[in-house]
Amino acid sequence: MILATDLDGTFLGGKTEDRLRLYRIIKHTKDIQLVFVTGRGLESVIPLLSDPLIPTPDYIIADVGATVVNGHTLEEVEGIQADIEARWPKVYAIQEDVLKIDGISFQEVPQQRRSSYFYSRDTDLEQIHAIAKTHDLDIITSVDKYLDFLPKGVNKGSTLRKLVDYLNVPEQDVLVAGDTLNDLAMFQIGLKGVAVGKSEETLLAKVGDIEHIYCASSAGAGGILEAMYHFDNFRKYLKGQKPQQVKRHTKNSNQLVIVYHRLPYEKSIVNGKEIRTAPKSPNGIIPSLLGLFEKGRSGVWIGEDVMGKDKKEVPNALINEDKYPHLISSTISLSKKDIDQFYRVFSKEAFWPTIFSFVDKAKFNHDDWNHYLKINKLFAERIAKEADEGALVWIHEYNLWMVPAYLKPLRPDLKIGFFHHTAFPAADIFNIIPWRREIIGSLLQCDFISFHIPRYVENFVDVLRSHVPFKVVKTINAAKQFLTYSCALGVDKMTKIIEVEGRQIYLGAQPVGVNMPSIKRSLDKKKVTDKITKHIEINKKKNLKTILSIERLDYVKGPLEKVKAFDAFLDMYPEFRERVELINICTPPSQGMKIYDSIKDELHQAIGEINGKYATMDWMPIKYFYRALPFEEVVVHYGVCDIAWITPLRDGLNLVAKEFVGTKGKLQNWDGVLVLSEFAGASVELPYAVLTNPYDPKNMIETLLKAVVMDENERRIRMQRLYDTVSHYDIEYWGKDFVRELEKASGSR
Repeated sequence: MILATDLDGTFLGGKTEDRLRLYRIIKHTKDIQLVFVTGRGLESVIPLLSDPLIPTPDYIIADVGATVVNGHTLEEVEGIQADIEARWPKVYAIQEDVLKIDGISFQEVPQQRRSSYFYSRDTDLEQIHAIAKTHDLDIITSVDKYLDFLPKGVNKGSTLRKLVDYLNVPEQDVLVAGDTLNDLAMFQIGLKGVAVGKSEETLLAKVGDIEHIYCASSAGAGGILEAMYHFDNFRKYLKGQKPQQVKRHTKNSNQLVIVYHRLPYEKSIVNGKEIRTAPKSPNGIIPSLLGLFEKGRSGVWIGEDVMGKDKKEVPNALINEDKYPHLISSTISLSKKDIDQFYRVFSKEAFWPTIFSFVDKAKFNHDDWNHYLKINKLFAERIAKEADEGALVWIHEYNLWMVPAYLKPLRPDLKIGFFHHTAFPAADIFNIIPWRREIIGSLLQCDFISFHIPRYVENFVDVLRSHVPFKVVKTINAAKQFLTYSCALGVDKMTKIIEVEGRQIYLGAQPVGVNMPSIKRSLDKKKVTDKITKHIEINKKKNLKTILSIERLDYVKGPLEKVKAFDAFLDMYPEFRERVELINICTPPSQGMKIYDSIKDELHQAIGEINGKYATMDWMPIKYFYRALPFEEVVVHYGVCDIAWITPLRDGLNLVAKEFVGTKGKLQNWDGVLVLSEFAGASVELPYAVLTNPYDPKNMIETLLKAVVMDENERRIRMQRLYDTVSHYDIEYWGKDFVRELEKASGSR
């Protein structure tokens, strides 16, 4: 079989899922010969040959039929090419005549075997035809914009016919595909053909009555697949796929585009070659998002990476063809300097402290803001390029706040969802941001905006009241899933739908859940459970209770306040010296983040002073780990400890608290207590935690004492209830729930 296909709008067009399916069929079927037939010059086709997703063509017919080469060697098909060359008149003489006509401009492309121009509807085409007649040329126009002069009798169809004869392939084994008027010649040489969905109306009008031409409903590659099913002798290449599998018009077939600062893999060099591996981070978000594509959903994952030394753009690639057959990664390559300025400097120095209400630490730099806009625009342009029509776009995190503003004008057909992984501050805090109007204006381009908890939703709504008139269309009770009056971040009702300038926008509270399979995988390893059992026995013999604190080094997490409270606890209750120990695991921040240097120095000094004050030969009050521990080791600490002491001053959610509960539940070890800050978002989800106020040292001491002396029965009941919540609202629930809500929001349009 020969598949002879136009490129733009045809072979390279349509849904990503259809393109990948067609490309896979061609790559895995030996007796399909692929021919690109395009109006492009050969120079603009060559970059496609290095794209790992696109199958390499066996032949290329370029320059609207004036060039024909072998796709593997790029050598001319001599007999055919020589005949075309002999027909060309004097190209410069043509240019001199044509450019005298109003409304004509020269196409700035290589013109070795072409004479190509732009024209408009006001151009006098009679003059053009007169010039063509004088020089014994043909004219081909396309989409009321492109105009090509060609040697008499040379076009896509004539060159393709010569190639088919040259290859000695029977006519019935050739399928041609196109979508514009300059593909017409391919349909007029007696071969089976398909005008793919969304073809030019002028083309459809000319080919609609031709018996051997099929007019498909699906665009691009999907139309080619339809035609292969339509024509009996090509159906065998679909390997038994049914028509509905080819045409995929199902309700939930929208492509899903994930936009996240991280890519869903890590890179390493093995034997001098770069390979991609699954992320080692225990962060459950990436595996959860990948899980949305396991059943074959079409998708693109757009993320940033440090630009390589060659400064070349990274081509799109399949992430894992076996597990996610229709999911590709699209990398935005940025210099290390760009990433540092965008993320480690501006986002962390301007937005991060503001989001968590540490306004005294916020630094606003207008040059950095302009750089931030530049990066957000790059993300928006990549989404616009890669997304299928009507795709669902899921944007993550505050460092991409301005993407919707750039994206909506480029692709108004897309349905945009935005999720905040951080807190969202009250209006009087958020509004200190100099660019607050631009940010809110951007977020209001979304169809669905989601946060961890109802309090953040209501903070966002309060911010809107400062900026735009809007109507609350629907509110819901928060009590179904969240605490209301009994904690610092509680609210009783939550705004669900608002209307701004006649457009409805959905809001949601969807706290990220724990990756339970990741915890289970760790606990399935005998070395992990053996360590847990061993250390529990050691602590029992010593009559020692272990208090666990795990956090990233950040003033937001309140690490200094915590160790000072522990110092005061040991001073106030000396009977617990040598009976409790604090395991303090502090993960260093990313390299280059100078804003955390002072808090690190103060923390190290405070821990040294406490250990110096209370330590004995057999007991160290604080065991301090200033490094990132492997997740398996963290799980061991969760399993061993008696109390998880999680006391951030502010926190969008806090997954550590949930992972602790998840580990205890998987071990069926209910003998543990969670002490959790009232200002962590997770506090409104976990009513059986002991809530504490990290701003009140006295309360910190009292709640820690309560956890230390709590009787066994109460500990077990609390932990079992906590596990019911954590295991139900897990990471998988979160991912699917967000997509359901985005589909619901976009479906209401």
